[in-house]
Amino acid sequence: MPAAISVSHLDKTYDSGFQALKDINLEIRHGEIFALLGPNGAGKTTLIGIICGIVKPSGGRVAVDGHDIVSDYRASRSLIGLVPQELATDVFSSVWAAVSFSRGLFGKPAFPAYIQKLLKDLSLWDKKDSKIATLSGGMKRRLMIAKALAHEPRILFLDEPTAGVDVELRKDMWEMVRMLRASGVTIILTTHYIEEAEQMADRIAVMNKGELILVEGKAELMRKLGQKQLSLELTQPIEAVPPALAKHRLSLADGGGRLVYSYDTERGQSGVTDLLDDLRGAGLHFRDLATTERSLEDIFVDLVSRRQ
Repeated sequence: MPAAISVSHLDKTYDSGFQALKDINLEIRHGEIFALLGPNGAGKTTLIGIICGIVKPSGGRVAVDGHDIVSDYRASRSLIGLVPQELATDVFSSVWAAVSFSRGLFGKPAFPAYIQKLLKDLSLWDKKDSKIATLSGGMKRRLMIAKALAHEPRILFLDEPTAGVDVELRKDMWEMVRMLRASGVTIILTTHYIEEAEQMADRIAVMNKGELILVEGKAELMRKLGQKQLSLELTQPIEAVPPALAKHRLSLADGGGRLVYSYDTERGQSGVTDLLDDLRGAGLHFRDLATTERSLEDIFVDLVSRRQ
C-alpha cells in the first residue's frame, strides 16, 4: 500500500528569490496523526499548500495515496480536506448551504444524512439555518472543518485549527480529531500549541527555514532528546557551586537554595548516585529532591535554536 502522502526532494522558490522549501523528503502513513511544528516562516503552510494543489512546486514530486499531485490532480485532491488558517467563506450563506456546496464542488451527490451527522458531530446542527455572518469565531472554525469534511476525504489537513479559540472549543475539536482518526482518516496538523502535539500526535516533524530538521515518533523523540532534571533543595543556601562538584555541571537556583542537575535519559548511567556521594563529600545537605522531564516544547525550542 502506498503512503498516504509521499514527498520526494520537494523545493519551492518564489519569484522574489525566497526559497521557502529546501529538498523536503517525507512520508506520512495512513491513519496517523502527524504534527508539523516550526516557527513562523518555517515553510509549514507552503508545504501544505503544495500537497493540496494550491501552491506550485519548483521541483520534486508529491503523491497522495499513490496519485501524483500534478499529473493526477483530481484524484489526489479528492482525497484531501483542508482547514486553512484563514476563515474565508461566504458570510451571507447558511451553514447548511455552505457545507452542501463544498460537497458539490468535488462532484459528490447530495447526501443530507451525512451532512446532518457532520453538523451534529461538530455541534453545528442548531445553527444549520443561520447565516455565517452571525456565527461566533469558534463556530466559524467548526464550519471550516465541516466544509473540509463535506466530500468525505481520507486525509485531513488542519493548519493552526485552534488558533484564537477558547479552551473548551479546543478540547471539542481534538475529540473530533480522535473520532476521525478512529474512522481511518489521516490527520496532518500544524499548531503553535505544542502541548497539543504532545498529547495528540503519533509522529512529529520539525521544520525551520524551509528545511525538515527531524521526523520522529513522539515517544521516540522524547526518549532520544528528552532530559530529566534533578532538583535538590539545600538545607543552607550557597553562593557558588563548590569546585569539587564542577564535573556534574550543576546550576544554582532560588538564590542559591537549590541545585539543579540535568541528565540525558538515554545514558546508561544517570550519574545521580555519584552526585549524591560527591554532595556529601562537599559537606552539602538537602532537605528535599524532585525530578522533572523535559517537555516537547523544551525539545522543540532546543532543536530550532541549534539551526539559527
